[in-house]
Amino acid sequence: MSDLDHPDGVICPGGPLLLRGDHVVTDAQGRPHRTTRPVSAVCRCGKSSRQPWCDGTHKVLPPQARP
Repeated sequence: MSDLDHPDGVICPGGPLLLRGDHVVTDAQGRPHRTTRPVSAVCRCGKSSRQPWCDGTHKVLPPQARP
């Protein structure tokens, strides 16, 4: 299996960015957050209560408000 079979980042249409492996995500205030799971979901809609992580809020947004 190559790295192309398992990319580090996958954008979920209408949902989060999934990151595989070790990464540092910077939030809107410039604070760094290290990933702690094998796969981490990063919010792209801006509505999560757990920023920068996805909490599933995008699922209740109208389609035009989803990323």
